[in-house]
Amino acid sequence: MVKRYCVFLLIIFNYFATRANSILIPLDETQQNHLKAYGITYFMLQQGIEVDWLLNYRGGSFLTPYSQAIQNECTIRGISYELISSAKTNQILQEITNPEANMNVVRLESAPKIAVYSPKNELVNDDSDAVMIVLDYAEIPYTIIYDEEILKDELVKFDWVHLHHEDFTGQHGRFLRRESAFIEAKIQEATAQRLGYGKVSAMKLAVAKKIKGFCAAGGYLFAMCSGAETFDIALAAEGVDIIDYMYDGDDVDEGAILDFSKAMAFENFTLEPSTNRKFSDINTGRPNYYEPTREFFRLFKFSAKWDVIPSILTQNHEYVIKEFSGQTSAFNAAVVKPEALILGENKSAHNVRYLYGEIGRGHWTYYSGHDPEGIPGRGRMKTDLNLFPHSPGYRLILNNVLFPSAKKKKQKT
Repeated sequence: MVKRYCVFLLIIFNYFATRANSILIPLDETQQNHLKAYGITYFMLQQGIEVDWLLNYRGGSFLTPYSQAIQNECTIRGISYELISSAKTNQILQEITNPEANMNVVRLESAPKIAVYSPKNELVNDDSDAVMIVLDYAEIPYTIIYDEEILKDELVKFDWVHLHHEDFTGQHGRFLRRESAFIEAKIQEATAQRLGYGKVSAMKLAVAKKIKGFCAAGGYLFAMCSGAETFDIALAAEGVDIIDYMYDGDDVDEGAILDFSKAMAFENFTLEPSTNRKFSDINTGRPNYYEPTREFFRLFKFSAKWDVIPSILTQNHEYVIKEFSGQTSAFNAAVVKPEALILGENKSAHNVRYLYGEIGRGHWTYYSGHDPEGIPGRGRMKTDLNLFPHSPGYRLILNNVLFPSAKKKKQKT
């Protein structure tokens, strides 16, 4: 009897599978692994499979034509999915295209080639970078590159680059009292000399300008934590010495004036003294990686039909997200350029957490903080995302990873 019942269920399952027209991967509360859903979407794009991103529909779901192979892959990866008929697919699309519905359909066209700017040597053991953690967890491939590759113009091989929590000012993160930072400083000094730069700061500025040029030419830049803050500081400080004797062997230029027009996101900011672990007043938080907080920041909601890009970047199943710390914990709203678009902020604390902008033909996003699921007191340990498969903070990173795949329209408002 049991055997016959199982055969009956199998027949029913196969019947509906053959009648299925599409696979819907929901990103609302029914999804059992939000982060891996992005990985299967990237996998489909790699295979040349058509995928639509349904903005604001059930948390920003993905829709793809039915395939037994994709159905099996979703099961293997532990991703929730629904088999839907042609009639149901059309019903969903009609609901989304209704002019009164704040939803949209965005076709994802290709899998972006991803680079992560990060040191890579046996002496530097830091695997706590949030982007690398979530890319590994979602099973999205990437290539680690660093100063030498960028200076050799190898960024042209990629569509999207993430800036590891880096110090582009040449002050070695102002952590020279930590042994690993001291070792990394010596490696960077040797690299700068080998590549013909008198100082690390000169090499880092050259790298920052290459990255800015990559972005202006149509690339996608995603920076977090101190990587975002020091990137802008380095660009604004071109032509003046803002580095004290303890870091480069000579004094700063007295009365040095920064050129804020060269920065991407910030203007009119003030540099902190070299003895301070903070770099500038861009950062409104204390530079402690896992400082306890009970604060939250809120994502803005945009018109999915008119403001497609910010809608893509803010897709989520939660729009109120727990704040997290880092060396650059939050951005100061007072120094954000007016042309930058604020995507998420804590108004009560005057903290900007998530920013977007355009330069030339390219796009950039800045996201403050070190690890969206960082635990106070744990230090810079690698987060196990098996414990946080629904993390809304990590979802924002993955929105940016798929962003280059989208066929986009310029925002209207």
